[in-house]
Amino acid sequence: MASIDRRWRVRSGTPLQGTTPVPGDKSLSHRAVMFGALAQGVSHVRGWLAAGDTEASLSSIRQLGVKIDRHDQNTLTIHGGVLQKPELPLDLVNAGTGIRLLAGIMVGQSFPSVLDGSTQLRRRPMKRIIEPLTRMGAKIEAVDGKAPLTITPAPLTGIHYDMPMASAQVKSAILLAGLFADGETVVTQPGPARDHTEKMLAAMGADITVEGNVTRIKRAGLLKPFDTTVPGDASSAAFVIVAATVVPGSDVTLSGVNLNETRTGLIDVLQAMGADITVTETGLEAGEPVGTIRIRHAALKATEVGGAVVVRMIDEFPVFMVAALAASGETVVREAEELRVKETDRIAVMAGELRKLGAEVTETVDGFRISGPQALTGAVTDGHDDHRIAMSMAVAGLVASGETTVLDAACAADSFPGFARVMAHLGANLHEYEPETA
Repeated sequence: MASIDRRWRVRSGTPLQGTTPVPGDKSLSHRAVMFGALAQGVSHVRGWLAAGDTEASLSSIRQLGVKIDRHDQNTLTIHGGVLQKPELPLDLVNAGTGIRLLAGIMVGQSFPSVLDGSTQLRRRPMKRIIEPLTRMGAKIEAVDGKAPLTITPAPLTGIHYDMPMASAQVKSAILLAGLFADGETVVTQPGPARDHTEKMLAAMGADITVEGNVTRIKRAGLLKPFDTTVPGDASSAAFVIVAATVVPGSDVTLSGVNLNETRTGLIDVLQAMGADITVTETGLEAGEPVGTIRIRHAALKATEVGGAVVVRMIDEFPVFMVAALAASGETVVREAEELRVKETDRIAVMAGELRKLGAEVTETVDGFRISGPQALTGAVTDGHDDHRIAMSMAVAGLVASGETTVLDAACAADSFPGFARVMAHLGANLHEYEPETA
């Protein structure tokens, strides 16, 4: 959780120009430290994301007795093998991915553990993993279906589980528990969700197969260590992509970005709206397609978003709302109710913050409606301790008249450390400061 009171001052009027990488993929960085801990041997990771959420996962894995050498902020050597009983509860801070994936691992251990986090994390729903893990035989005590999660050792048996929603976190928790379960664990998902867990476990030698939306896994033998470079995070790239699209005169190229098709829903939707985005695949990193993304300013037309693409851009909807404000016509988003149980209720919070800039946003139970284009006026806004809210409001400030202030901006470091620096490097009029030096 951010401890420093950082704020951003943002003004419009300057185009974004240049080339930049984006921080390492957060989803892969969580998995790298966890899966490396399970491997029998030494794993090497470069390009690891050193951010609030991933640091919480790394700290928790170290509490389990795993030695992790840190050569610099983004380069790790993980000495995997046997996990040990932690002396204290494992504190995942704000990391929803961290606590849900780690729960899948911890239910298979021979010792008890407690998984906990911040007040924010304690508000997030955990029944979605508790129910299937309990069906496998896990013993998990929770507080009204939320953290802290108290796990007691118990034998696990594989299940056939039909997921009620497409969720990489839920799917991954079940598959990780399946590594320690008797028999076969089968997960069927209703639509596409991130497949990083399946790709990484397969590369490590796990007995895992994927056919369409059905994934099967059996108890693990020895998992092989890995040597990998984490590609850039598509969800972090989203803020630059939208900014370059809506700020006149912009021409930006992002390098080394993860192009996994389960992560590129925003790009597909923006291109359908008329965005000038060119994607060039350049190779593979960590089993994931990687490439460059060039974005030039373009006029957007409204669209309707629903169905399978929603889960492929679920983390990008806050900044997508900024793009929708710039589009001609009415943009409608449906079937995105998952946004209401993220770090914040991202539908309600984004709508409220954008209204401070004079925007008109109509909330619905499972999404929102925005008619545009709309002119925005600078105001004082708040990040609400939600990294994606804070960065989305900074992007909105780049097209608002006057000055926009984003309070609680330090939370951006949960996923995109150095966001303000990167944006300023590209030419954005974005200044980070602390109140006492203002």
